[in-house]
Amino acid sequence: MKKILFFLMLAVCACSTPRTVTKGNSIASRMSTRLTKTDRQWNAHLGQINFIDEARGTVGSDIYHALIPDADAYIRSVAREVMQTLYFSPDDSIPQCDILDYILRDDPGISAKGGGGGHINIFYSTRHVERSFRGSDTVRVDFETRGVLLHELTHAFQLEPQGIGRYGRSRVVWELIEGMADAVRVAAGGFHGEADRPKGGSYHDGYRYIGYFLNWVRETKDPDFIRKMNRSCLDVVPWSWDMAVQYALGKGYTVDGLWHEYQVAVGDI
Repeated sequence: MKKILFFLMLAVCACSTPRTVTKGNSIASRMSTRLTKTDRQWNAHLGQINFIDEARGTVGSDIYHALIPDADAYIRSVAREVMQTLYFSPDDSIPQCDILDYILRDDPGISAKGGGGGHINIFYSTRHVERSFRGSDTVRVDFETRGVLLHELTHAFQLEPQGIGRYGRSRVVWELIEGMADAVRVAAGGFHGEADRPKGGSYHDGYRYIGYFLNWVRETKDPDFIRKMNRSCLDVVPWSWDMAVQYALGKGYTVDGLWHEYQVAVGDI
């Protein structure tokens, strides 16, 4: 009986959240179960979605389904956001994802993307969903689920640096791949602004260090900077930070110079 009451309460919270939370905090305030014309145009690059729940019966699975009743439309809406952040147009050279297996799993981690060759898999941890729900905070689950998906779907659609090795064997490739995924998450409002920005460090630290840095350049130098940095993976061979920055902004810029300017601007030095 307690479990039934718990999930009745959860369903009410999930239904009321879009009307009560501030704009930008709610999945439901951004996503629709009805795909727009723009969603469909960008989703030409995303084929079949197989939603697989390997954790049915867990609290995290029940929370996920209560918040996101139509996972297919939700994933496609987030995919459109990702591609719009990375590319100028649906006609750009966007990697095709023919099949996406999206898996809810009872796992101690958070999420990860795997696969390749047009068949991608992403798992999302129901334990992480449950952790995010502590305190009956549907807004936090809602926000975190979208943010994690922004990051992982970026890995499905981003371009990869050429001529410098592969992910797992090249530090520079790792820096850009993970940094770009968090840059998309930052640009799409998937982090909590300054509160989530790591202080100090280096762009060599990847993830949010690069994600916030690239967005600062986007906001202060060129609104298309992230798109151009992504495109540089096709046109700058062999790829390097300095050559990519110059490809995006022009001669005279270096990544070290921009990083120093960024650190001064945000008050870290």
